[in-house]
Amino acid sequence: MTAASSSPQPLDTRPPRHSAWQVFWVFLQLGLTSFGGPVAHLGYFRQALVERRQWLSDAQYADLVALCQFLPGPASSQVGMALGLMRAGWLGCLAAWLGFTMPSAIALLGLAAGLNHWPHLADSAIVHGLKLVAVAVVAHAVWGMWRNLCKGWLRKCLAVVGAAVLLAWPGAAPQLLVLAVGALVGWRLLPRTPGNAQQAGPVLSLPLGRKAGLCLLLACGLLLLCLPVAAQLWPGVAMRAFAAFYQAGALVFGGGHVVLPLLQASVVPPGWVSDAQFLTGYAAAQAVPGPLFTLAAYLGALLPLPAPWAGWAGGALMLAAIFLPAFLLVAGALPWWQRLRESHAAQRALAGINAAVVGVLLAAFVHPVWSSAIRQPSDACIAAIAFALLQWLRVPPVVVVLLTALAAWGMQLLHNA
Repeated sequence: MTAASSSPQPLDTRPPRHSAWQVFWVFLQLGLTSFGGPVAHLGYFRQALVERRQWLSDAQYADLVALCQFLPGPASSQVGMALGLMRAGWLGCLAAWLGFTMPSAIALLGLAAGLNHWPHLADSAIVHGLKLVAVAVVAHAVWGMWRNLCKGWLRKCLAVVGAAVLLAWPGAAPQLLVLAVGALVGWRLLPRTPGNAQQAGPVLSLPLGRKAGLCLLLACGLLLLCLPVAAQLWPGVAMRAFAAFYQAGALVFGGGHVVLPLLQASVVPPGWVSDAQFLTGYAAAQAVPGPLFTLAAYLGALLPLPAPWAGWAGGALMLAAIFLPAFLLVAGALPWWQRLRESHAAQRALAGINAAVVGVLLAAFVHPVWSSAIRQPSDACIAAIAFALLQWLRVPPVVVVLLTALAAWGMQLLHNA
């Protein structure tokens, strides 16, 4: 075997072999069927794109997944964006995002429209069941992330102290402070272990150079700095909400569940959305396929926005806001990933951030998830059963949502009898 044949092969950088429409159709099928959260999404992607269509090799796919897990934002959506970009250029990137995101976004926009026309639905037994699902789902996420991301006493301390700080001092700014401290502690104090390092794999190549990637990364950072300033200069709900949703999309590490406290801190304290409405949307997002970040469409449709942004248009605007940094980050970082993943300091900082993320999610579990949903002992029992179905019996989340909603409805009938 020659040296050339044994060296890692980059992804094909010749003109795209698929049209944007073909990419859209592939990802629309995934968006309609990908239940179970980001890890399950990546499994669906591998089956459809590596095994069935052979768009890339297993090693190349693993390298792409490693990059998207390293970046903040929704990992599965970023993998889809990157694959669309590689296969059909910039239109392919947009097509992949639309196909994967549209089904769940439309479903959640429909729920928001129903709540706008029939506000009493937020107090119904079915909706209360959805809140109990949220308790089980967040508990399941906290437990899994605690086991995977908090190995060792220092990471456990980061998580517990971070949760205590956020329970005593709620808000978006303390959350960012907790993440920053986690990065600093991880960088300075966490040892380099095999669990922190990504194994080397094939080089990922794109029709996109490092200069263009750097421009996209700078644009992402510039928007992160300038949008809050714009929200102060033009303090309307639309600008303030766009800045908050963009910030949430740019600063979320650890998967879609971690966006919960950032969005809650952005939309509930100003009175734009009630706790009950927020938790209803979060629970409903568990019952639909696709990325959890589509919760932004639901919240945007409920925001008190002026015309022409009220309703569905507001949902589309907030959906674009929360996913925009994901696009800028993944497209900008792809050309730099090979060098970045070899940095031991970056790996240690990310390990500290991930531990702090567990604390952020733990605080959100206590308030508002548990405090808003658990009203009586029967609620705690239903939530515990839902957690057991997810954690040990591996029941699909959509089935757990249906069973829990029916259980809450049945309990209401018994109380009214």
